[in-house]
Amino acid sequence: MSVVRGMMVKHFALVLLVGLWLGASLPARAAGTFFTTPQVLKEFFPKSQRVTYRKVKLGPPELAAVQGRLGYKPAKPEYVIFVATTGEHVDGYAIIDEELGQHEQITFAVKLSPEGVVERHEVMVYRESYGQEITDARFRRQFQGKTAKDPVRAGVDVDVVTGATISSRSMAMGVRRALVLLDELILKPDLGTPKG
Repeated sequence: MSVVRGMMVKHFALVLLVGLWLGASLPARAAGTFFTTPQVLKEFFPKSQRVTYRKVKLGPPELAAVQGRLGYKPAKPEYVIFVATTGEHVDGYAIIDEELGQHEQITFAVKLSPEGVVERHEVMVYRESYGQEITDARFRRQFQGKTAKDPVRAGVDVDVVTGATISSRSMAMGVRRALVLLDELILKPDLGTPKG
């Protein structure tokens, strides 16, 4: 596994930087655009001093571990995990990813605690003509408190939205993937890092 640690810069300077880097993939005026990358990071970590990122490539061991837990091969060879800090304290993590809905990709963000618990889920860009009900707070709140030990599966521990069944399943898959990626790529390796 190779990890590229983002430069430590001031919060607002960084969100602008990552916005230019990642936001370029977001349509500027898409009908269903609810957050850009800088906006969602500011919402997730309003009091943090810094938000940096780790760009993590999935080597064969990490790919096997993630694939084994998810039951499918992740679509990307590497993932960006945002890290919010205040001083030396980690305030939390965020993963921005995409999952296929019925026809189009849904861009979403998951905020996770330092221990890997889902604190918030947001749909950033919804491109489908139907099923936008998954952006409702009632649906998104279902993910709060989920950990990598939970199934996070539509119809099991996540209720689907009537008329948005496929999108509901897609978000459950996406949040489950975010939990497993953080657990395998950040939390488990850090547990083995000597302290001090």
